[in-house]
Amino acid sequence: MSNRQKNFFPKTFFGLSLLTLLVFQARLPAFVNTLTQQFSSSTLKSSYLNQPLAMTGGDPYIRALMRTITASESNVAKPYYVLYGGKYVDDLSKHPEQCMPILTGPNIGQCSTAAGRYQFLNTTWYEKAQKYHPKPSGVFWWKNYSFEPEYQDRVVYAWLNDPNAWGVNISQKLKQGKVEGVLKLLSPTWTSLGYGIETNSMSPHLSRIYQKMLTEELKRVS
Repeated sequence: MSNRQKNFFPKTFFGLSLLTLLVFQARLPAFVNTLTQQFSSSTLKSSYLNQPLAMTGGDPYIRALMRTITASESNVAKPYYVLYGGKYVDDLSKHPEQCMPILTGPNIGQCSTAAGRYQFLNTTWYEKAQKYHPKPSGVFWWKNYSFEPEYQDRVVYAWLNDPNAWGVNISQKLKQGKVEGVLKLLSPTWTSLGYGIETNSMSPHLSRIYQKMLTEELKRVS
């Protein structure tokens, strides 16, 4: 082999290696982005339990929002029966009214009465149930508001559908694609929606969860 040939092969190998490296670097961001999306989708699919609503009927945009709230507020096997912290109750004839200790976050050391699929505080439940509960029992000041799954849904559905309660028509905002704006609006009430004080592992995925839930809900009525 001549000296010219001996010099040619190392240079060619070096040139091809450099070219391969440059091509790889150019494609690396897209590759990493694709890998991240696939991993995120897989993680999201396996971590969100995707519970259907107990109530039937209603606006699919609001129904999808209700299921999205569940993803970060009560992503457990039995969301209607769960207390703050993860303990379950059996009796839903009324709000459980059990104050469970807060072990993390800005309110550590206090306790919370949050319960059910939408983690209603007892005071919030009675306030909203007086206005939106479809079938209270009792008379005058001695009314009882069943906390059964369908009624949890019905109260939240009516509340979210009330423009006077939020200052905007939430359904209309959702139809306009303003999901993040709606989540931000609701964050003072449900603090895990991405703009509140108690975000969790599901919070960053809520817009994508909403789109998935909306697709399912629109299929339900089509």
